[in-house]
Amino acid sequence: MLKIRLRRIGAKKAPFYRVVVAESHYARDGRFVEEIGTYNPLVDPEEVKIDLEKAADWMKKGAQPTDTVKVLLKKAQEKAQENA
Repeated sequence: MLKIRLRRIGAKKAPFYRVVVAESHYARDGRFVEEIGTYNPLVDPEEVKIDLEKAADWMKKGAQPTDTVKVLLKKAQEKAQENA
């Protein structure tokens, strides 16, 4: 089963995440199918950059977003609507 989830790449005490599509049985920081965005919780306000078209396409193909990614997708959609 495909999941849309966070992949941590930041240093110790300095998290930075990539939003990726990966098989659910792969390790958190292991193999992934495609990178669709980034998330930086350290800046104020939090920086969320997600390709919403790719995310929607993967969800149509059956990929399930994790709870955290669902929240980030909502934030990215709100930001996109503000800029439109």
